[in-house]
Amino acid sequence: MKSKALISAVGLLTMFSLVSNAGALAQGRRTVHLSGLINDYSPLSPTVKGSPWEMHGQWSLDIHPERGTADFSADMTMSGFGKTPSGAVDPTQPLQNPHTHHIRLTNARITWDITGCAGYLPPATKMGLQFTDTVSLLTGNGSNAPFETSTPSSSLQVCISGGDEIPYSVTNSNITLVFSGPAATHFGSQAIHGVVRKPPVDEFERDR
Repeated sequence: MKSKALISAVGLLTMFSLVSNAGALAQGRRTVHLSGLINDYSPLSPTVKGSPWEMHGQWSLDIHPERGTADFSADMTMSGFGKTPSGAVDPTQPLQNPHTHHIRLTNARITWDITGCAGYLPPATKMGLQFTDTVSLLTGNGSNAPFETSTPSSSLQVCISGGDEIPYSVTNSNITLVFSGPAATHFGSQAIHGVVRKPPVDEFERDR
């Protein structure tokens, strides 16, 4: 079992250009940087005040292979919708209650698989990594978010996933964010979806 886990971890490290051979080990200890976009909607729910919300933003991730940890940040805009005379959500009245969020997660321990991560419709994502920890920052329009505790206590799961490590695939293509704790009353407890904007160069070189 231990040897199987080691082989899996080595494969994922290779995916991030961390280790290609014994001679590249020193280079493999460099921080790996990923970034991308978030575009999604929260569902209409009685437990999410003001829902449904439209969410757009950008995110950034630094992976520290020597420590097995990650630092994550996201900057988002959110806005809701107006209501019809009967009180139903009116999609013709967007951009209600616009606001911003800054989110940080630091020194989170990485798990090198996507077990327990939110799935995608076919084609499904096949491999990746994840980490979950208490947020170190969660703002609303620059101040501590009104739904958050004075010292942030919300938890955030971040999953990076993608296709098989074969030609014409991208192993780092997708991201999902799942909040729990106080933040779930605003973002919802469902997965928030996004995309990796620029996978590592080796993924493109592999397809040539």
